[in-house]
Amino acid sequence: MNLDQVRFDDRGLVPAIIQDAESGEVLTLAYMNRESLSKTLEKGETYFWSRSRQELWHKGATSGNTQTVVAIRQDCDGDALLVRVRQKGVACHTGTYSCFDENRTFLADGEAAGISTGQLADRGSLAEVIGRLFRVIHERNLERPEGSYTAKLLNGGIDRILKKVGEEAGEVIIAAKNHNRDEILWECADLLYHMMVMWEVEGLRPSDVARELAGRGRK
Repeated sequence: MNLDQVRFDDRGLVPAIIQDAESGEVLTLAYMNRESLSKTLEKGETYFWSRSRQELWHKGATSGNTQTVVAIRQDCDGDALLVRVRQKGVACHTGTYSCFDENRTFLADGEAAGISTGQLADRGSLAEVIGRLFRVIHERNLERPEGSYTAKLLNGGIDRILKKVGEEAGEVIIAAKNHNRDEILWECADLLYHMMVMWEVEGLRPSDVARELAGRGRK
């Protein structure tokens, strides 16, 4: 990345949108100057410029909630950055995963088009939902809490997980043969969840699957 191509403003800053590389969820908006951007590129973790404290800061240096950089993109004008990261812990100082937590929503999807809030799911895109669910599965794998179905599956080992994947695949087939939309949705969701538990055990991420699919699309 050529820093001379970045258009810093008259304060020497450029806005950086921080995005979860797995789900596409926007985590926060921060600012970088030339020094913090250089540090980010050098260290592979995010460094920002604090406008309130007027100092450089390393995201997660005290909390441990660091952000490992996967990619950095410029916008078409070169005056904004998109930083795709793997987030450790939470991104927001309030304790939520994203600074744009859904509890802070003041205009939900569809409201501007006159759709009532009662009709809205507002749970994000498929990628966001999968990203959030995969984080939970990963946490269950690390913590193995009592009473968790996911932990029970993981404790049963790969054979038990694969048995469930096979069972759910069969249920999807039956639902599709019955042409029952609600049943198909339910069973597809079950199958995807159990596949994600298998991904966790086998060391795969949703982004790995996305990359494979994208690669096939280019062939």
